[in-house]
Amino acid sequence: MDNVSSEKEIVSKNFIEQIIEKDIEEGHCSSIMTRFPPEPNGYLHIGHAKSILLNYGLSKKYGGKFNLRFDDTNPTKEKTEFVESIIEDVKWIGGDFEDRLFFASNYFDQMYEAAVKLIKKGKAFVCDLTADEIKEYRGTLKEPGKNSPYRDRTVEENLALFEAMKSGEFEDGSKVLRAKIDMSSPNINMRDPIIYRIARMTHHNTGDKWCIYPMYDFAHPIEDAIEGITHSICTLEFEDHRPLYDWVVNELEYPNPPKQIEFAKLYLTNVITGKRYIKKLVEDGIVDGWDDPRLVSISALRRRGFTPESIRMFMELCGVSKSNSSVDYAMLEYCIREDLKLKKPRMMAILDPIKLVITNYPEDQVEYLEVPNNQENEEMGVRKVPFSRELYIEREDFMIEPPKKYFRLFPGNEVRLMHAYFVKCEEYITDETGKVVEIHCTYDPETKSGSGFTGRKVKGTIHWVSAPHAKNAEVRLYENIVDEEKGVYNEDGSLNLNPNSLTILKECYVEPSFDGSKAHDSYQFLRSGYFCIDSKDSNEEHLVFNRIVSLKSSYKPV
Repeated sequence: MDNVSSEKEIVSKNFIEQIIEKDIEEGHCSSIMTRFPPEPNGYLHIGHAKSILLNYGLSKKYGGKFNLRFDDTNPTKEKTEFVESIIEDVKWIGGDFEDRLFFASNYFDQMYEAAVKLIKKGKAFVCDLTADEIKEYRGTLKEPGKNSPYRDRTVEENLALFEAMKSGEFEDGSKVLRAKIDMSSPNINMRDPIIYRIARMTHHNTGDKWCIYPMYDFAHPIEDAIEGITHSICTLEFEDHRPLYDWVVNELEYPNPPKQIEFAKLYLTNVITGKRYIKKLVEDGIVDGWDDPRLVSISALRRRGFTPESIRMFMELCGVSKSNSSVDYAMLEYCIREDLKLKKPRMMAILDPIKLVITNYPEDQVEYLEVPNNQENEEMGVRKVPFSRELYIEREDFMIEPPKKYFRLFPGNEVRLMHAYFVKCEEYITDETGKVVEIHCTYDPETKSGSGFTGRKVKGTIHWVSAPHAKNAEVRLYENIVDEEKGVYNEDGSLNLNPNSLTILKECYVEPSFDGSKAHDSYQFLRSGYFCIDSKDSNEEHLVFNRIVSLKSSYKPV
């Protein structure tokens, strides 16, 4: 007998994967088809990323197909702008729908015929009750509803009225088509729900062809059935709608009807995801668009500098569950740090500059020092950085009267300039307000980095950029747009905005190695954090950097 034991890999499966595998084993489906079905009434946010990656991941894992389908059945708030942004976001996040792009509105004819079929089966009727009357008749969670007085119209009368609704013979809101199910059902969604309403609105895709539009709960299962979706993965708020979903596909007699499965939404602490709130922030000019880096729309995260890889890592850490819970925003920050730390060059940038003059360094001399691009990843190689007599350093790296254990620059103290030399502070110059404007130092030419100098040691190392070679840049420091201590919302439902959510630094200096940088390129600024080139406002003449995340993390991975 072979003494070598083989260990079987144990793979943990989430509850959705268990359902799918059981369906495959029992022969309910031979191939998997999933979809991501956004309504084009706004920009996608971090919560949608979970749905995209879950649906796409399931299709890929089981060798199936993945559709991007726009649930565009309500033209009131839908725009082509949102369609285009969603397509871009889904591609960027990694949901590869190939050529499988669909619109619910392309099925309007089939949905109309489906409604006619229900009428002919005696399962739908035209109702003249007003919206308030329908609500009154519906009942409550404790009391059953009561039948509409129009519920017993004949099939012929309902067919004629529904055709007249389609032809535009009635005013908006004057009639609706309702499913005929059970007004005493304990599930209010099953109490003769509305499945069509009259609404004269121009649709972004179908124009003015239709003046009646299907309701989401009626349209969605039909869309899934038409496309051959096997598993309709949606969030928990649709759990109570599942009996209606099943009723529609069963009454319409679709072969191999899709199965709806619900999972918990992603709730991220102290962020704004509500479309109406973001829309108000945009309209009030508090943010500069749906892609403002303080938001968590996917386009905002992309502009801020987050990567698809970091968001995928975040979703894997969050997992898939049946119960709602909140995730700390710090976990998302942890993921972007983990993704960038070995990929991105570590550059020198001065955000709050003060000039440092090396008085004994030759005035016309320029050295090009060899600097590693990433000290944790040697494969990223090295670059040449200019060093000269006049430099910029961070203001916080100099103090006239420092506290104990302050090891940076102060009068009489010596520090190392990173990758360069030891310098000693000899004097400083202040302006009329007492603010330090210039520091004068001397350097020791024998202490050059890499020279093997062992004569003495210094406790402090500071970074710098060469003043004559530095590029001026604008740096934007982003914080959470809501006040984390007070929570997202006030008692009246308004937003608790953080007045310090954006700090703009206009006079920053970066090393010349940033030449050729383009939108979305990202870097680590030594000792400051991770930053990226802003995709909207930056250009070759005016560099603009967004802070992605600071270097310090409050999140501890389990």
